[in-house]
Amino acid sequence: MLVPVRCWSCGKPVSEHWDEYKERVDKGEEAEKVMDSLGIDRYCCRRMMVSQPDLIDEILPFRRF
Repeated sequence: MLVPVRCWSCGKPVSEHWDEYKERVDKGEEAEKVMDSLGIDRYCCRRMMVSQPDLIDEILPFRRF
């Protein structure tokens, strides 16, 4: 997964929280509560976490030349 290292708007590091965020959300926790507990409180940073699509499964079948 290619998560941006920093928020595009404010510059706060967000990639360091991605693994724990993804793991907890996949287990069934609400994204809002997970971000609150990780200290991601700005709406621009929350946007970065929520809007990241996991594209590796779509890219993997294509060969690289």
